Amino acid sequence: MGALKDLRYTIKSIKTHDPAIRSTVEVFLYQGLWAILFHRLAHKLYRKKHFFLARLVSQKSRFLTGIEIHPGARIGKGVFFDHGSGVVVGETAVIGNGVVIYQGVTLGGTGKDTGKRHPTIGNNVMIGAHAIILGNIKIGDNAKIGANSIVVKDVEKDHTVVGESGRDTTQKALRKEIECLKKRIVQLESR
Repeated sequence: MGALKDLRYTIKSIKTHDPAIRSTVEVFLYQGLWAILFHRLAHKLYRKKHFFLARLVSQKSRFLTGIEIHPGARIGKGVFFDHGSGVVVGETAVIGNGVVIYQGVTLGGTGKDTGKRHPTIGNNVMIGAHAIILGNIKIGDNAKIGANSIVVKDVEKDHTVVGESGRDTTQKALRKEIECLKKRIVQLESR
C-alpha cells in the first residue's frame, strides 16, 4: 500500500471512529495521526538497519505526541490512537488493521523473554484506556479489552475481557464462572 493510500485509509478510520470530527482538516490536529506518520518513517529506517536514526525519529515523535512506539513495532493500516497520550508500544508488538487504542495503553513485555516478547493484536480490536497487555500473547480479531484491564494470556477472537486478570466476559465464560461460584457456595455451605 502506498503512503498516500495509507494516509487516506488512516484519515477515514479516524473519522469513522471519532464522532467529534467535523472535517478532514481537523484530523491533522490529532496526535495519533502524527504518531502513525512518524512511526512509518521510523519503521522504514529500522528495517534498513538505521537504528539510531529510527530511534531519533521515534523519540522526537514521543516528545511531540506523547505516544511512544518503538520503531521495530509493526502497525497495520487504519490504526487510531484516540486521546493517545501515554501509549507505549514495544519493539516486537504487531498491531493489525482498524485497531482503536485509547490513552495510557501499554503493549509491553514481561522482562523475561527474548525474541518475540510483545503482544500481537488482531484486526478491528478495541483496547480501552490504561489497559496493559503484556508478553508474547495474541489478541484475536474483533476482541475488546476493557479499560484498566491487565491481560497476560491470549484472548480469542470476538471476545471481550475486563479486569485485572483480563477476565473473559462472553456468555460461555460467564456461565462457566457462575458454575464455579455455585460449586464454591455448595462447598462452603457443607462445612
